[in-house]
Amino acid sequence: MWLILLILAIAGFQGLSMLVSRDKLKQFDETIISAVQGQENDTLTSIAKVFNKIGSTSTMIPLVLIIAVLFFFVFKHRKELVLLLGGMLGSTLLNELLKPIYKRARPDIHRLVEQQGFSYPSGNAMAALTFYCLITYLLWRHIHRRSWRIALLCFSAAMILIMGVSRIYLGVHYPSDILAGFWLSACWVALCIRLFRSWARTNK
Repeated sequence: MWLILLILAIAGFQGLSMLVSRDKLKQFDETIISAVQGQENDTLTSIAKVFNKIGSTSTMIPLVLIIAVLFFFVFKHRKELVLLLGGMLGSTLLNELLKPIYKRARPDIHRLVEQQGFSYPSGNAMAALTFYCLITYLLWRHIHRRSWRIALLCFSAAMILIMGVSRIYLGVHYPSDILAGFWLSACWVALCIRLFRSWARTNK
């Protein structure tokens, strides 16, 4: 069953990539960019830049390491570090592998910040969804109050969504870049959790 789902996930990403490479999503991208950037003002720009900084490598790496230390020394959930660190590392490597394949240039419509490298799929979107989904999964296992679980879900969903929209707002990604990043990371996280649960059961 999992093999079938994995094949479907890969096929879905490849289908999206074909639409992008054939410029079939140009109208979709331009419509969303126009709607998002049409809200531009100084306050939103400042907020978007803050979230851009939060999602940057210079912030994410220390954040992951701090959480890893907390899990290891404070919560004593040491097996879970395999999922967190392995998931984040794999997501980064997967993005670095795919970008040179598709070689999509970043948007040049209206850019509020400068960023180098290829655009598709979005590395920030992948990192955000991978990180917040894994943190939600790991904390969910140790939170039993329904209200706290709902708060955790809402926080993670909001962070993922804001991270994605802020990249479009700042003009460094097409919406289809973000969509591809989210799709790819969702599949990656599901695979990581599946493998982690199997590994954890055999290493009790």
